[in-house]
Amino acid sequence: MTGTADVGVDKDSDESGSAVPSAPGGGSEGRPEPEPAPEVSLVKDPTIKAPAPANGSEPPARLPGPPAPRPEHHDQLDDAPHLDVDEPLLAARAHRPSDLIRFLAGVCGIVAVFVLAGIATSTTTGIEQDIATNAPHFSAVLSTITGLLSSVAVLAVPLAFAVERLIKRDGLRVADGVLASVLAYGVSLGIDWWVAEGASEHIRTALTRLPLDSNGSLTDPVHGYLAPVIAYMTAVGMSSRPRWRVALWVVVIFSGITELLGGYTTPLSLLLTVLIGWSVAYGTLYAIGSPNIRPTGQHLMIGLRKVGFTPAGAHRAPDAPGGTRRYYVTQQDGPPLDVHIIDREQQASGFFYRAWRRLRLRSVAVRRSPQSLRQALEQEALIAYAAAASGARAPQLVATSELGPDAAILVYENVEGRTLDELADEEITDRVMASLWRSVGALHERRIAHRRLTGESLLVLDDETACLVNLSGGDIAATDLTLRIDVAQLLTTFALRIGPERAVATANAVLGADRVAQALPLLQPVGMSRSTRVDLARLTKERKTAARARALEQVAAGERTQQQAEEDIAAAGEDLLSRIRGQILQIAPEAPMEPAKLERLKPKSLIMVIALTFAAYLALTTIKPAQLKLSQMNWAWAAAALLAAAFSYVAAAMSLTGFVPERLPFRRTVAAQLAGSFVKLVAPAAIGGIALNTRYLQKAGIRSGQAVASVGASQLAGLAGHLLLLFSFGLITGSQTNGDLSASRAVIIGVLTAAVLALVVAAVAPLRRFVLGRLRSLFFGVVPRMLDLMQTPSKLVTGFGGILLLTLSFTACLDFSVQAFGGNVSYSAVAVVFLTANAAGSAIPTPGGIGPVEVALIGALTVADVSPTIATPAVFLYRALTFWLPVLPGWIAYNVLQRKNAL
Repeated sequence: MTGTADVGVDKDSDESGSAVPSAPGGGSEGRPEPEPAPEVSLVKDPTIKAPAPANGSEPPARLPGPPAPRPEHHDQLDDAPHLDVDEPLLAARAHRPSDLIRFLAGVCGIVAVFVLAGIATSTTTGIEQDIATNAPHFSAVLSTITGLLSSVAVLAVPLAFAVERLIKRDGLRVADGVLASVLAYGVSLGIDWWVAEGASEHIRTALTRLPLDSNGSLTDPVHGYLAPVIAYMTAVGMSSRPRWRVALWVVVIFSGITELLGGYTTPLSLLLTVLIGWSVAYGTLYAIGSPNIRPTGQHLMIGLRKVGFTPAGAHRAPDAPGGTRRYYVTQQDGPPLDVHIIDREQQASGFFYRAWRRLRLRSVAVRRSPQSLRQALEQEALIAYAAAASGARAPQLVATSELGPDAAILVYENVEGRTLDELADEEITDRVMASLWRSVGALHERRIAHRRLTGESLLVLDDETACLVNLSGGDIAATDLTLRIDVAQLLTTFALRIGPERAVATANAVLGADRVAQALPLLQPVGMSRSTRVDLARLTKERKTAARARALEQVAAGERTQQQAEEDIAAAGEDLLSRIRGQILQIAPEAPMEPAKLERLKPKSLIMVIALTFAAYLALTTIKPAQLKLSQMNWAWAAAALLAAAFSYVAAAMSLTGFVPERLPFRRTVAAQLAGSFVKLVAPAAIGGIALNTRYLQKAGIRSGQAVASVGASQLAGLAGHLLLLFSFGLITGSQTNGDLSASRAVIIGVLTAAVLALVVAAVAPLRRFVLGRLRSLFFGVVPRMLDLMQTPSKLVTGFGGILLLTLSFTACLDFSVQAFGGNVSYSAVAVVFLTANAAGSAIPTPGGIGPVEVALIGALTVADVSPTIATPAVFLYRALTFWLPVLPGWIAYNVLQRKNAL
């Protein structure tokens, strides 16, 4: 939308963006004296046409409504040059990522203070004793005067600053500061209450003390007035006011020292107070947003006039990659310009993503991020000048300048064209691609890497020529690996649009087979840009979906056999990068095949570390020796329970191999089931087991579709066996107790619950479509696999026998655990308890069913007339043997199988 606004920026206000920028290379020497800056208005004068965007696209449509009113003093400006700016109005407030980063850093600091207070007891106590010993050496009168003055000043300075801001008509910042101070006071009261009532004695001792002149009451852990003052001064933006900032920090420090010497606080309490005020301020600013001080098109026009240009109008263009704002500017007596604005907000955006990429990937695979606005300006200017000197087609950089303290501009010549993303597939000709490859080759000859060769960075000028844009993230003196990443990225960008055959052929014609072959090890998703990774995943998913739908239709029509359809689906599932590799190998069979090591830290390694940490934490917090009652345990029954738990992995391996027609090494399959016990730590039991078994079958040489079908058949058979065993044991239990046992009612409740869920799914259309779609795709592969298995009855016996033995093993483990603590209940009753309670607890998707499974098993055993004093330790023993004890062996099996490329 457009609006009306006259430029009237207060030079003393933080919102000022009209600081005079200097021209590059030492100012404006050699240029004519610039004319006085004209008034800038966002009014769309009907007599002046808006500049057409360079790419031929229409300017943003304005919202319908009456025309904007003319300012009252508009008649006075009729003789002045009129500058037209067409852009959407910037939001009044901006949620800065930098505020969120500071808030999180402050929270981490607060947590560190509490940890330090809890573990470094001797250190904190020693510091307090040293201060108390040396405090009497200071004059009491001087200490009293200093304390009085600092107490007055710590409130007077913020008040004076507020008055000054109100005089400057900047009351919005004052309101933000007041809100932050109120919230900081509330947080301080909450922490004071928690330390007094709920914290440990070590934390209370480190954060409070007993003053010498007190009546027995401890000091506050957080200063009730100092934290709000710090929050206020941070929220109002005193960081841009050096004198005010220094004055307030001086009085805050004096106030803290006075409180410390007077025995009214502790060093950790002062540190906690500062962190709370700081964190609350930035948390408030991020939540409500900071006043937006990003320069607008008005400031841009004034800045261009200051450095000697004669802008007549500007049109906001689509942003460049990385959030850089762009404007197409027309001049009164010069060629049109393409102006980029970079600011601190754009620099802070995407911080967490960039941090993760830097942590995960080697430095050569990550674009460098400038640390300051000046560095960002210099880096982009250097790349632009180097690209022009190399002979590559790229827009010419004609000027750079700072636009106030928080922004800078780079002025390029305007090059008209359309980006590759805006072209239809048939418009991407071989000549256009060859032109881009020649420009990339020219850059690489001078060791310049572009690092962002996606569709939005490739500008097509006509049917034969194109140029490179968005060079801001490039590298000078790039390494061979970085240059090869460029080639791999551009190959993938073209292949996504016109296929791998033409993409590789064009690159080979321009660069040669050797340079194209060197990019083969870099054809990895992790080395591509984020947009390319998204496009690759979307393309693979679309191909698989289309192939599956086509295969279903062909099988139903009798045009293809089931095996042929599965082969078609597997061929369609081949990702685009594999197809590009195949094309490269056709022109260079000797090309290196080993993927380059781009990752420093793989996600699975990080997940493993998190899983082990999570397991250790849960083990320390949930397993309590007092609940196991080891002194009352019968070790013979516990040993029997351990053997039953160990045999469950053999049974699980049987249940998997029985539904796979191909031959699997049995020992390795048992090891895979043991590795599943480690995976359960970070995923719900059923989901983690399915994913691991599918991966294991794929690594064993079974095609993806058939692996999923085999695991699905095993799961369906397991579900059917579970229900059949539950019904059978329910009947046995009921006949043994004349139908009075509560477990029999549990069977009825379970059946009724399943019936209600089925009715709900059938009644709700979205759920019905979702379930039917899943079942259709599942049975598409499961039924043929079951037909194949029927030709080998021994496989079916192994599969169903494994399912039966798996349930009986877990039931025996639970039964022996109950017997270990003196419980006396029939095996059939324990089987009913296990089948019902384990299923109910596992329905809640916690890792490994931690929590719900224990509660459900203890409750079910209690209903089955097992005393809670026996049921509780029995269940903890059962979970220790079946869940916690196998974690370490499972981790070992997981690593061994990975080294053998079996997972």
